[in-house]
Amino acid sequence: MENYFWLVSSERLKDKLWFRDEEDFKAGMNLVAVGAALKECDVMAFVLMSNHVHFILAGERDSAILFLNRLKTRYSRYFQKKYGVSALLRKNCVDFRSVHIGDESFERALAYVQMNSVAANICLHPSAYPWGTGDTFFRQYAPKGIRVGEMTARSLVRTLHSKVPLPEEYIVDEKGFINPYSYVHVKFVESVFRTPNRMNYFLHVSSKAKHLNEGPSFTDQLLVTAIHDLSVSLFKKSGFSELDEKQRAEILKQLKRRFSSDPNQLSRVTGLKYETVCNLLDMP
Repeated sequence: MENYFWLVSSERLKDKLWFRDEEDFKAGMNLVAVGAALKECDVMAFVLMSNHVHFILAGERDSAILFLNRLKTRYSRYFQKKYGVSALLRKNCVDFRSVHIGDESFERALAYVQMNSVAANICLHPSAYPWGTGDTFFRQYAPKGIRVGEMTARSLVRTLHSKVPLPEEYIVDEKGFINPYSYVHVKFVESVFRTPNRMNYFLHVSSKAKHLNEGPSFTDQLLVTAIHDLSVSLFKKSGFSELDEKQRAEILKQLKRRFSSDPNQLSRVTGLKYETVCNLLDMP
């Protein structure tokens, strides 16, 4: 194992989403597995949030940069094919911070990554969040599913959105993506923390844990669905883009009232600039 570890964080997209629905998250999970299989970098932990991602990677800094850049390229290719939107992540900056074994910075960084979903009020514990390594460490059983070696080439390409050959022992679990247990360096991470209680301690003292209940309680993906449903039920329109200014203002006010959404979240799920969202919310 390399002695170079990195907390890698993408800049939060303010008025758009990396992942609009469950299929997008599955694609992201599988493309992380592709990068790990190609040995672009060693993956210690990660989380995919709706508008940003975090990783703990091991290796040279150039390798970590390569891993994230290629992940962004592969996912952007998938996103463009599905939604017709190009250059989604071209200007999405990435921050690299070195962490170390021995001074507890590794443990704090990994806990920070794991606690993202909890801090966003999506779940009570990282283990309940499927899009990352929340339930990967100190588990009592190996994940169940289908080995890559048992799948046909066609079904693999359809599932993974990539033609990159993967190790036959990788497991595609019942959720429809390669379980991180297949490629994350689980035993190494567990050896650093030593015990489940020690990992749990770092989760609870994480900087992310200090911001609980500050963010929205509903996922961006739920709001994306609600926007479509409200557009149809209130205005008989097939989507938010077909609404006029007054109608958009009403939708935003409905989302704020029903889901306690703040302007930042409303900007992400609608694609409107933050200032525009605020102006629409202030409309009489």
